[in-house]
Amino acid sequence: MTGVPASAAGGTGRRPGSAAGAKLGAAAVNQASLWNIANILTMVRLVLVPGFVLLLLADGGYDPVWRAWAWAAFAVAMITDVFDGHLARTYNLVTDFGKIADPIADKAIMGAALICLSWLGDLPWWVTGVILGRELGITLMRFWVIRYGVIPASRGGKLKTLAQGTAVGMYVLALTGPLATFRFWVMAVAVVLTVVTGLDYVRQAVVLRRKGIAEEQAAR
Repeated sequence: MTGVPASAAGGTGRRPGSAAGAKLGAAAVNQASLWNIANILTMVRLVLVPGFVLLLLADGGYDPVWRAWAWAAFAVAMITDVFDGHLARTYNLVTDFGKIADPIADKAIMGAALICLSWLGDLPWWVTGVILGRELGITLMRFWVIRYGVIPASRGGKLKTLAQGTAVGMYVLALTGPLATFRFWVMAVAVVLTVVTGLDYVRQAVVLRRKGIAEEQAAR
């Protein structure tokens, strides 16, 4: 009604600025989302890996006190593994960083523990080879069938993770007597679950791939 052009009044002049501000705001939100509690716990787990190794190998790797501190670091890593995934799914905090970093952190702490324990002579190398070989094989297999779908984590897989964490934690501690014998059987259970669940994942991958190929051929 004043006859003043909108551009002169700042009407259109504000719109580009508003659009730019919106983009900057969105970028800030996306950047902030990286620093959510789930990702922070994952990063803590990654940082714990070298600290855990130093504690476990301190003073030749056989000092009960240093081993106890190493066990504490390992326990914190295992606890954060439980909570970061739960928080990410519950509060919609899933990010690309988390998808990549979380499994890396899981395998890094477990791999470091197994290799160090075998290097110290506390755990047979074949046990380390079976567990790490299974984890690497399943990871590669997931990529092999990813175009056809995702293989979900099974209850057996979760039980396997619990058994592995418990067994490795017991081996990290300088246990003697009946407890040392008991941890042997816990590790035996963990190895059996590792092999059985690994074979089940292979079966699921083969079925998923065959189904995907059949659907592709039917759609032609």
